Amino acid sequence: MNNDTILDNIRAMHEANEPLSAFCQFPDDVIPQPVTARHMGAKDYFSREKGLFGDAYSNIITMLQELGAKAYWRDTYAGTQISDRFMDQFGCYSLIGKNGFFHSTTMNAWMVYMPAGLYYPWHQHPAEEMYLCLAGEAVFKKQGSEDVTLQQGGIALHQSNQPHALETQKHPVLCYVVWRNELNTPPILTYENAK
Repeated sequence: MNNDTILDNIRAMHEANEPLSAFCQFPDDVIPQPVTARHMGAKDYFSREKGLFGDAYSNIITMLQELGAKAYWRDTYAGTQISDRFMDQFGCYSLIGKNGFFHSTTMNAWMVYMPAGLYYPWHQHPAEEMYLCLAGEAVFKKQGSEDVTLQQGGIALHQSNQPHALETQKHPVLCYVVWRNELNTPPILTYENAK
């Protein structure tokens, strides 16, 4: 799959979703950049995953699985108090941004995958963030709001430095995640029990 096809697919998905486009217009300064493949355990879980239900984004899911072999899988929380299980099973790689397939000065974008029964602890970052659920199901938590369970097409918005968490239960989840503003400061774990 060539860079033009990858970018066209990402752009088409992004622009077809009204809340996502309203949150952050797809950038016009996107350029390809070289990627050094980096393997993590989550790549193997994701490549074998059969529980991602919902077919509206099936072409994107297939593309993301194919890109997994070439992607730089992130270990954002290495050296923190997060569990070894999380480090092995949580999957994230950049589509647009640092170590991603493309670069933009106005937006970062990732794929985020979690198998069933995994908890992503409370964390925060200066960037404003929107999740688009592509397949599966997860419980989204954010400070100041009731928990919400999202499936295919569901949206979660996180304000700047708003603590949030994510949990899968009986099903895995796959999301397209976008950051705007303050793209260079990584997330940090929020150890206090945010409500």
